[in-house]
Amino acid sequence: MRRDDLYISVPNLFRCPISLDVMKSPVSLCTGVTYDRSSIQRWLDNGNNTCPATMQILQSKEFVPNHTLQRLIQIWSDSVQHRVDSAESSPQPILTQEQVVELIKSANSESDSSFDCFSKIVCFARESAENRKFLATIDGFVPMLVDFLGNASRGVDFYELTVRILDMIRDEIEDFEKLTNSKLKSADCKFLSSLLVVLQRGSVESRIGSARVLESAAIDAESKLIIAEKDELLPELLKLISPEKDPNLIEAGLSCLIAISSPRRIKVKLVNLGAVKTLAKSLSEPNLSVSITEKVLKLLETVSSVKQGWSEICQDSNCVAKIVQRLLKVSSSATEHAMAILWCVCYLYRDRAAQEAVTKANGVTKILLLMQSNCSPSVRQMSADLLKIFRLNSNIFISCYDTKTTHIMPF
Repeated sequence: MRRDDLYISVPNLFRCPISLDVMKSPVSLCTGVTYDRSSIQRWLDNGNNTCPATMQILQSKEFVPNHTLQRLIQIWSDSVQHRVDSAESSPQPILTQEQVVELIKSANSESDSSFDCFSKIVCFARESAENRKFLATIDGFVPMLVDFLGNASRGVDFYELTVRILDMIRDEIEDFEKLTNSKLKSADCKFLSSLLVVLQRGSVESRIGSARVLESAAIDAESKLIIAEKDELLPELLKLISPEKDPNLIEAGLSCLIAISSPRRIKVKLVNLGAVKTLAKSLSEPNLSVSITEKVLKLLETVSSVKQGWSEICQDSNCVAKIVQRLLKVSSSATEHAMAILWCVCYLYRDRAAQEAVTKANGVTKILLLMQSNCSPSVRQMSADLLKIFRLNSNIFISCYDTKTTHIMPF
């Protein structure tokens, strides 16, 4: 690909083996080879029953979207577009610290120019950690940003910029949690309404920032209840953690929900809104990252402490099986959370359906393996408690586990 003096090399991985063009909708056949959807569909529609690249006979003509490759192509495409735009436009001068201070003054005094000023400040913040640290130390800048979020007269585009700036510099701000918490509790403040608008209509980056700002404000029981009781806010946060969403968005949503979910009233509300079903669906995803897995299990552990939560977990045998599946080979943190859930539903509440689901998922053998490993004292104690329960069940059947540890006997 050539554009005047700008040469762009296309990675071979991004080209469709049939058309040799960059794939717009990559899908994978059962052979593991990925093609552009339109090209492979045309190949199959012409009566072919082989993989074009390997010429293997296809056992199935179904194909599945390759979301990972699609995201990589999108990232590459965005970077190419940025280079093309940069080559075509005149270079933008780097702002000095003095110019940034003047922009902040202008944004604070002239509402009409605030959007343009904040757009330039976002670019300045993205340039370096040093710039972000400088912004966090400007006297009155952070309170001004928080105040802007409490102003209902602004539009979603302006709120997005404000949230992006806050998110980029929040780690550099002293007492940021106290500041946002104080604003949250203001009687006449529209702080939550602004963040909700961003969650509903903002870009992925802005919604991530909005969830993080909310998380920072949830530092006590009162603030958590204020957030949870805001109309439409909890449902929007739950939408962030749907498995099909951007992984960074999922993680930000989970972190926020974990931060606000400690009060019992909120746990019950989350369960009633379908949190358990959404989290169970997430655990079914084969390529779930360690960090997201830990947070999903942590939130499930949280809601399992109320009757509505553990009852819904017990009613979903697939959910219990997926929890058992995550007991080993993820992380010590994931093991702790998964074991706590199983202990709660099987030992504390003695739910027979959950006990049977654990048994069918080969959970007893995995619990035995955990006790033989270098697990934490709390996990070891919960394992022992669970084994006592399963020992009382005369119908229990411990199946063979793949790691050749059939010599380990529980009783």
